[in-house]
Amino acid sequence: MQAGDDILISVIIPVKNGDIWLDKLFRKLMQQTLIGRTEIIVIDSGSTDRSLEIIRQYPVRLIEIPSREFNHGDTRNFGAREAKGRFVVMTVQDAVPASDNWLECFVEGFTDERVAGVCGQQIVPHELDKNPVLWFRPYSADGKRFYHYDDPAEFLRLSPGEQREKAGWDNVTSAYRRDLLLQHPFERIDFAEDICWARQMLLKGFTLGHVDEAMTYHYHHHLPEFVLPRYFAVYYFEYKIFGLRPSLSQSLVKSALITVKILVKERKLSWPAKFKWFVFNMRYWLEVRAAIGRFNAALDKGQEDLDNLYREICKKPPQAIKY
Repeated sequence: MQAGDDILISVIIPVKNGDIWLDKLFRKLMQQTLIGRTEIIVIDSGSTDRSLEIIRQYPVRLIEIPSREFNHGDTRNFGAREAKGRFVVMTVQDAVPASDNWLECFVEGFTDERVAGVCGQQIVPHELDKNPVLWFRPYSADGKRFYHYDDPAEFLRLSPGEQREKAGWDNVTSAYRRDLLLQHPFERIDFAEDICWARQMLLKGFTLGHVDEAMTYHYHHHLPEFVLPRYFAVYYFEYKIFGLRPSLSQSLVKSALITVKILVKERKLSWPAKFKWFVFNMRYWLEVRAAIGRFNAALDKGQEDLDNLYREICKKPPQAIKY
């Protein structure tokens, strides 16, 4: 890794009790083809596990902040201000780049000066401890997509669902022009700082790129205690930002049939494992349906009831569960 003017990319990683993931992440970052022109900035917000010990074993810059000061938007803005690279790449402690040219893919996505940011895609690796229904199974070749609106009204005429699709953004695997991010920082927000930023940048006339090849392995084990706060937060901010109300895309019976079809075809799994994952996914879908039901019931009563329920369920930002 270089210093000063030689730095092209600054990778920013917020950390809080991520010891079981950090070694794998750092090892993959050290293998990046552009690591010689990259700095890694870790912002730890009060880890009490072995995270600090692991971080100090790698050539990264560690910044420690009190836990109370962490905020999804502000903490990443702080990292961008501390960065020296032309581009700022955001990821998280429990993600791992899927290739050694992950950083290159981002840089190649900045095709001209109008592109303010480039987003990759999350994928789930074919590992037996991860939900096989979510394993990455591409249906088309990798590609690049760019969204731009000269007239903000054109974007605003889209339906809430279409706006959400076009402003789809993900700070698990994303990159920014640092100068533009400093001029147009993330909002101070509990969650969804990424999609909020993307929407605002489209409304301001900037171009956003999506590069499928910039893939990152990332997985959340959807245990019941994780699903409700995580999904309720997603639904809450999608409604606040886009006016998008959650709905069930398919019946529980159809979800079960799709799950069975995927699991039966998967040769890597034993039949007991297939049954275990079928039960797991049914519990997951029941929790999702319950979260949607509670959200819509609160919204039907009014915005104040929805806000109160959000504060009750989502007392702190959702965080990956160690399992």
